[in-house]
Amino acid sequence: MNGLAPPSIGQMLTWDFSSLSPIVLLGAVLALWYWWSMHRVRARGRLWPWYRTACFLAGCLLLIAVTGSKVESYGNELFSVWMFQHLTLSMAIPPLWVLGSPGLLLLRSTSHRGPGRNVLALALLALRSRPARWMLHPGFTIPVFLFSYYGIYLSPIFDAVSGLPAGHVFLEIFFLASGLLFIMPVLATGPLPVRQSYLGRCFDLFVEMPLHVFIGVVLMMATKPLLTTFVNPPPEWGVDVMQDQQLAGALAWS
Repeated sequence: MNGLAPPSIGQMLTWDFSSLSPIVLLGAVLALWYWWSMHRVRARGRLWPWYRTACFLAGCLLLIAVTGSKVESYGNELFSVWMFQHLTLSMAIPPLWVLGSPGLLLLRSTSHRGPGRNVLALALLALRSRPARWMLHPGFTIPVFLFSYYGIYLSPIFDAVSGLPAGHVFLEIFFLASGLLFIMPVLATGPLPVRQSYLGRCFDLFVEMPLHVFIGVVLMMATKPLLTTFVNPPPEWGVDVMQDQQLAGALAWS
């Protein structure tokens, strides 16, 4: 991307207002909604655990940072930076959000009268719907989560989608959604269509973790670039494409 200095930690931590992702707005809106809802609950004399607020807001800040700083710009050029974004969106932010129990906060903060009653009715209808049961079933969540690695990076899908005008943002949203769908049945304490047993949740993690780690091995052992999107970083950066791919694999493996 034109105008970017050679990559460094300092450069990536600066803000890039010229190419802000619309996902930044999502993070800001969710943080404001959560803060407002938490104060509504407390104004009614009910307690809301501070750690839930801390977890959810940390997830929002992480989302804003990883898509609003120059990490977003360098993620268009370097596989390793993109993998860092992918892992953050799918494995760091979703658990923080789920531990924040936003669904439970919605139920406690929304009025049971007037428009609030309709909001709650719609939320409960969606929660109890057949699509919700299907989308939160391990038979769906685990394959989708694994597809976000194997299906995306070991096929032409990534290059095809990332080349579209909004392809980068679409992939970010997909990774965030796949992470949420996978972790909700495992960590959620709020209402769910179907709640898994403790052993079932452990089994989900047991099945997913080794398969997730193996994609890192595939990337590190590859003898040629797997994605054409990252084969031509700016020459003045002096980036070795294969070393960058191996770094991406090491991040996925870790």
